[in-house]
Amino acid sequence: MQSVQVFIWVNNFYLFILQNKEKEELKKEKRVICGYPLSIFFIVVNEFCERFSYYGMRAVLVLYFKYFLNWNDDFATSIYHVFVALCYLTPILGAIVADSWLGKFKTIIYLSIVYALGQIAMAISAVHDITDQNRDGTPDNMTFHVVLSMVGLFLIALGTGGIKPCVAAFGGDQFTNEQENQRRTFFSVFYLCINGGSLLSTIITPILRAQQCGIHTKMECYPLAFGVPAALMVVALVVFIVGSPMYFKAKPQGNIMLDVCKCIGFAIKNRYKHRSKQYPKREHWMDWAEEKYGKLLIAQIKMVLKVLFLYLPLPMFWTLFDQKGVFIVQPDQMQTFNPILILTLVPIMDNIIYPLIKKCGFNFSPLKRMTVGMFLAAMAFVCAAVVQLQIDKTLPTFPSSSQSQIKLLNMAPNVISVQIQGNNEEQLLPNQVCYFIEFEVTEPLLASNYSLLKNGKQTFTIRSNSASCTVEKEFGFGSSYTYFIPSTFTFSTDCGGEITEVEEIKPNTVHMALQIPQYFFITAGEVMFSVTGLEFSYSQAPSNMKAVLQAGWLLTVAVGNFIVLIVAELAKLPKQWTEYVLFASLLVAVCFIFSIMAYFYTYIDPAEIEAQFTNEVKHDDDDDDEDKPRKNSQKSEMEMVKQKDGHNYKLQTKL
Repeated sequence: MQSVQVFIWVNNFYLFILQNKEKEELKKEKRVICGYPLSIFFIVVNEFCERFSYYGMRAVLVLYFKYFLNWNDDFATSIYHVFVALCYLTPILGAIVADSWLGKFKTIIYLSIVYALGQIAMAISAVHDITDQNRDGTPDNMTFHVVLSMVGLFLIALGTGGIKPCVAAFGGDQFTNEQENQRRTFFSVFYLCINGGSLLSTIITPILRAQQCGIHTKMECYPLAFGVPAALMVVALVVFIVGSPMYFKAKPQGNIMLDVCKCIGFAIKNRYKHRSKQYPKREHWMDWAEEKYGKLLIAQIKMVLKVLFLYLPLPMFWTLFDQKGVFIVQPDQMQTFNPILILTLVPIMDNIIYPLIKKCGFNFSPLKRMTVGMFLAAMAFVCAAVVQLQIDKTLPTFPSSSQSQIKLLNMAPNVISVQIQGNNEEQLLPNQVCYFIEFEVTEPLLASNYSLLKNGKQTFTIRSNSASCTVEKEFGFGSSYTYFIPSTFTFSTDCGGEITEVEEIKPNTVHMALQIPQYFFITAGEVMFSVTGLEFSYSQAPSNMKAVLQAGWLLTVAVGNFIVLIVAELAKLPKQWTEYVLFASLLVAVCFIFSIMAYFYTYIDPAEIEAQFTNEVKHDDDDDDEDKPRKNSQKSEMEMVKQKDGHNYKLQTKL
């Protein structure tokens, strides 16, 4: 009787806890704005600040390497690409920690602290006064600055990569099953924040770098250029922490990745062990793990492997997308065209294009969107090839790597004849230039100093003691000129017209607006491919591997960057437009393969599948009189398990 009373008391206590928990969940559900959980707004603000921090730092990183640390172009570029690659490899580590150990919330908090420390270290490493003992504006102990900056970059790569898959998945966790439409829109808003932060930071940070700052000697202000992104990262961390009471925080499911690896290994080993024809075939090769592992875990692994298989062709998209910077023909401001277009196209796609397609009766599924996105990216490179062909028509003939170019200028008042061995005789008129391209010349005979000028009208002033005269010239983009001042030069109006001008390269005649179609196609492709891919990766992942699958999605970006290096090295095409056509052709081929794979893919509801297996486990436990541990039950955080112990019943509560 006493044991029964204890059971009733414990049961009532459990129900009280459960009711309070349900009330808290209801309170959280009520905290909505325009149909969205209030917690989402903290997450998207956090993402905006974090992306501002990352892209702002990255915008001036190569310049910092070259002009502060005094590294050469090749080494600076190599370190930069190693850093970027590391940022897309560390998501795997962050996802494993989040799904298996700390949970997404704590992983984001801890790695954001690491991230902020890395940004602060970068800002400190750029303060030249720390080691500038002689106050000449140059650090005296460059080792200190190099080591501190490398430590900072490593911490940033660990932080930004580690939280990257967790933030998107954590945002998706905030929605209930009844908010599926809002969840889809969230990933679009999430991507908008990424590009909004990128746009502002790439505009603001270079302006900050151009300022003069320093305690003793004024230099370009790299500490400010790195310091502002560091401050934004601290803001991102604070904003995320403030929203903590409103978040739904899914508990980690234990060392899931270790269980997954063991399960896959056992399935392969068991399949090989029973490879004889006398053993009946099983529906899926992972079913060979059923002798040791639960059906729920096997079903979850099947979901992940199914999506990862779809990811195999995807790096080719990033191979093209990460080269969009090579589209630039004129001013650097064209780089901002992509994020501006994204901020415009994402709401247009979500609110106009997709609903219109749906009303027309077409099933524009996520994988179909991604396929179209890949095709649009290929079309962008076709447009880039066409523009490059137009540019090539305006360029002069340059010598190859095995040639040298000789320029002869006739400064005499009469016609002269010139013949170089292996070339035809040329007649040079007064002030006429003749170019010869010779083979097997490895050393230059003459080196000239060139100055970079802005386009538009420029005024040159020539002085000698108290005498001076001016010359005006209208310069276009991309042009190159050589001016000769003869020994008979005299100072007079317009310098007497005695200065000889030689136009070596004509101004660009290809209008900058020709780049707009390729930017439109690459951006539209990005919106269809990348935004949809984020949502697809979340929706098709099991509950205990949301972040892991997001990391797998990000890994395709890293692989795409490696493909760029490999293809560019192997192809070695002489013309830029042929390289564009090559990459476009490869992506079209990959797009065709992906469309076939997508055709045979069956969309699933991971929560429904997991619930089915959980119910099976429950039924098995109810029918079994023996004490059998419950495996792979993930439906709730608290479960009541009845165990037979003689004639007494005990209540076991899992908290």
